[in-house]
Amino acid sequence: MAIFLGVDTGGTYTDAAVLDNDANQVLGKAKSLTTRRDLALGIGRAVDAALNAAGVAPADVAMVSLSTTLATNALVEGQGGRVALVFIGFDDGDLDRGGLREALGSDPVIVLAGGHTHAGGEAVPLDIPGLEAALALHQVVAYGVAAKFATRNPGHEVAAREVIRRVTGRPVTCSHELSANLNGPKRALTAVLNARLVGMIDRLVTACEAHIAKRGINAPLMVVRGDGALISAAMVRDRPIETILSGPAASIVGARWLTGATDALVSDIGGTTTDVAMLRDGLPEIDPLGARVGGFRTMVEAVAMRTTGLGGDSEAHLITTGLNGGFTLGPRRLVPVALLAVDHGAMVHAALDRALSNDAVGEFDGRFVIPMGFEAAGLTAREAALLARITHPMPLADAMTSRLEVAAMDRLVSRGLVMISGVTPSDASHVLGGLSDWDATAARKAVTLLGRRRNGRGERVSGDAGALAQAIVDQLTEQTATCLLEAAFGEDARFAGQDSAVLAGHTLLRAGLDQHRGIVEVSARLGVPVIGLGASAPYYYGAVGRRLGAQMILPEHAGVANAIGAVVGQVSQRATGVVSSAGEGQFTAHLAYGPVRFTTKADAMEAMQAALIADATSRAQQAGADEVLVTTTQDVREAVVEGRAMFIEATLIATASGRPRVAHAAKVQTVGEMSISGTVYGAV
Repeated sequence: MAIFLGVDTGGTYTDAAVLDNDANQVLGKAKSLTTRRDLALGIGRAVDAALNAAGVAPADVAMVSLSTTLATNALVEGQGGRVALVFIGFDDGDLDRGGLREALGSDPVIVLAGGHTHAGGEAVPLDIPGLEAALALHQVVAYGVAAKFATRNPGHEVAAREVIRRVTGRPVTCSHELSANLNGPKRALTAVLNARLVGMIDRLVTACEAHIAKRGINAPLMVVRGDGALISAAMVRDRPIETILSGPAASIVGARWLTGATDALVSDIGGTTTDVAMLRDGLPEIDPLGARVGGFRTMVEAVAMRTTGLGGDSEAHLITTGLNGGFTLGPRRLVPVALLAVDHGAMVHAALDRALSNDAVGEFDGRFVIPMGFEAAGLTAREAALLARITHPMPLADAMTSRLEVAAMDRLVSRGLVMISGVTPSDASHVLGGLSDWDATAARKAVTLLGRRRNGRGERVSGDAGALAQAIVDQLTEQTATCLLEAAFGEDARFAGQDSAVLAGHTLLRAGLDQHRGIVEVSARLGVPVIGLGASAPYYYGAVGRRLGAQMILPEHAGVANAIGAVVGQVSQRATGVVSSAGEGQFTAHLAYGPVRFTTKADAMEAMQAALIADATSRAQQAGADEVLVTTTQDVREAVVEGRAMFIEATLIATASGRPRVAHAAKVQTVGEMSISGTVYGAV
C-alpha cells in the first residue's frame, strides 16, 4: 500500500488528503484556515487532522505533494514584493509592450546597454559598471533580468545575475530560464512576476517542509506546476512562477480522478478566485500562448484556464451610481468579518456595535485592517507611518488619520503588508444560514451596516440584512454563470475568433437563459455538465446549475479536490532549443551556454537534440522523477527558393516525464531505450 499525502494551500483554507495510491481510495481528509503570517500553522493542522482521520502513521507516507493558489491570488490581486527589472539591450519603448509597464507599476527599472543579435552574437558589451552603480539606488526584495535575444545567447543575463548576487545577495530571476521563446518584453514580464513571488513561495515550501520533518515524514516534497505536472520543492524555489495556476491545475486532475468525467467544464470556487477549464476526452488542454492570470499573459506553460477574481471572500462593492444600485464582487479578496471575529471577537463586535449605534454612516464602518508582519521595502514616508500604526487587527477608521491615506493603504494592501476585512459572500452566506463555520452574528452586523449606505436615489440600500445578503449571493451566482459562459463560448468551435465576454453578455443569450416567451421565443442552456469544486460549491453551485440549465456534478470530496489532484500527477520537464541558419553551410545551434556553429544542418540538429535530451532528463530527475521517459519533436521551417527547399530555422523539444520517486521503494530498473533510472529517495 503506497500512502500519498496531498496538501493544498489556498487564500482561505489549507486542505489535506491522504490517499491509498494502489487502491485509488481517499483514506482521510481535513481542512484548516490558512494562516498567512505563519503558513506552517495552517498546514500543520490540516496535515495532522487528515493523518488522524486516515489512521495512518507519518512514517508510512511515501510522498507529499503540494498545490497552491497563493501565487495565482497574488497576481490576480496585484500583490507581491517590490522588485527591480534589469532590462538589457532594450529601449524605454519596449516597456510598453506586452503589459510590462503595467505589471511593473512603480517598481524600478534599470535599463542597460548590452544584449545580443538574433544570431547570438554580442550586439553591445554589457554595461557592468552601470549595473553596479544602479543597484545601490533601489531597495527591493528580488530582481528580474531580461536581455535582448537572451534565448539565443544568455551570456549577458548570466553575467548580470552574478553581479546582482555579489552586490546585493538578493534572489535573481533570468528570463531565459523561464522560456526559450523570443519576445523579450513578454519574457521580462514573466521574470518580473517570478521575482515578485520568490519570497511567498519560499515561505510556503519552507513551512510545509518544516512540518513534515517535525512529524517524522521521510518522503520527498513535490509541488504542482500550472500544467498539472509535478516538480521538486527545491526546483520550485527558483521558479515560483511555474506555480501560477498550480491549485487550479491540481483541481482539474482531482476532478477527473473523482468523477471519471471525460467532457465537462470544471469550475473551482475558492476564497479569492473562480477557475474554469474544459475537460476534453478526460484531459485539460495546455494554453499555447502561456498562462494568463490577473490580466497578464505570461510565458509559463499551464492548463488553458480562465481565472477570475471571484470567490467566497471577494469584496462586495456597493454600486452607488445610477438609480438601480446593486453589487459587484471582486477582484480583491477580503478577510470575511465573520472569520475575523473568530479570533478577535471582542474588538470586532465593539466596533460594529459602536457604528450601529451612530445615526451617521461612516465611510469605513464595518471594515478592519490586519497587519501581515512581512518585510517592507521601498515605502514612502506616509506609507511607512501608516504601517507603523497598524500593530494589530483594528477598525480601519482607527488606522486612518485622513482620506489622504486611502492611496497609501491601497499600496500596503497591494504589497501584501496588510489585509482588509469587510463584507463578502461568505458573510452573506452566514447571515442566510448556508454556512455556519464562523461568527454569524458579526456577519449580520456588518451586512446591516452595509445596508445603511445610500444608493443613487439617496435612499438607504436596505433595512433587511437577510434580503441584502441574498442580493450578494445572487450576484455571486450571476458572475459565476458568466464565467462559465465565457469559458464555454471560448471552447466552442462555432464561435472561434469571437469575443466570448461579449457573447456571454448578449441580450439574446440572457433572454434564452430566462426561457423568454414573447413574440420571439428564445431558449438557451449549457450543453455540457459542470463539475463544481471547492468547499462552498455545494452551497453556491446548485443555483448556478439552475441558471444555466446545466447538469451540476458535485463529487463527494469536492472540497479537497486540489489536495487529491496534487498527488496523482506525473513529473514532466520540457527543454526547447533552436537551430538557425544565416546562409548556405552556416548552421547555429543555440545551446544553453551560447551559440555553436556547424557546417551541416544534420550536425547542428544532432547536437541540439542531444543537449536537449540531456537537459530535460537532468531537470526531470532534479524535479523528482524516478524512471524517466524522453520524447522529442522537431518543427522545421523551410522556404522554397528557385525550386529548392532552403532551411530557415528549426525548433526542437525534448520532454522527459515519469512518476515521482517515493520513499520506501526499491530501486527501479531501466526499461526501454529512452528510460533512465534515477536515485530513489529514501530507498531501503
